[in-house]
Amino acid sequence: MPDARAEFEAVYRQHLPAVSAYLARRVDRDDVEDLAADVFAIAWRKRASVAPGEELPWLYRIASYQVSNHRRRAAVRANALGLLSAPDSAPAADALLGADAELASAWRALPGRHREVLALIVLDDVSVGEAAIALGLSPNAVSIRLHRAKKALAAALARARDDAISDAGERSEAPAT
Repeated sequence: MPDARAEFEAVYRQHLPAVSAYLARRVDRDDVEDLAADVFAIAWRKRASVAPGEELPWLYRIASYQVSNHRRRAAVRANALGLLSAPDSAPAADALLGADAELASAWRALPGRHREVLALIVLDDVSVGEAAIALGLSPNAVSIRLHRAKKALAAALARARDDAISDAGERSEAPAT
């Protein structure tokens, strides 16, 4: 048993920063620590089900379920109190893109499944194979989804830039008063 504990502690130390960053891009910062603890508690109980070398994508998958559960609980609380439900998008991801208004606008225009695959592969820097494990899809399905997401982001970015250019043109054509 001490070997299993030592192995798990090594996985915990190695992957806690990545799991915390993953969570921080999807929930309020105040909730990251609690959700990370839940992720690793579940991982400890189910540690026999992960293949060696696939720990991080497996932890991302557990984290994605925890984020979904967290959002569901928040929505139930909000409905019970008559408040608005939790936001769909990850505030930290928008904040990362906030320096470029056009990119942020294009990001928000993407469907959730496109944002998720792009966030995993680009922001979380995981491989297609690891993303497949995290999303519960085949690597081929993730590659297809990634291709479509990149294409959708490029189109949304082009629209956002066109809108910005037309807005700037309208302002310059307005007569000075």
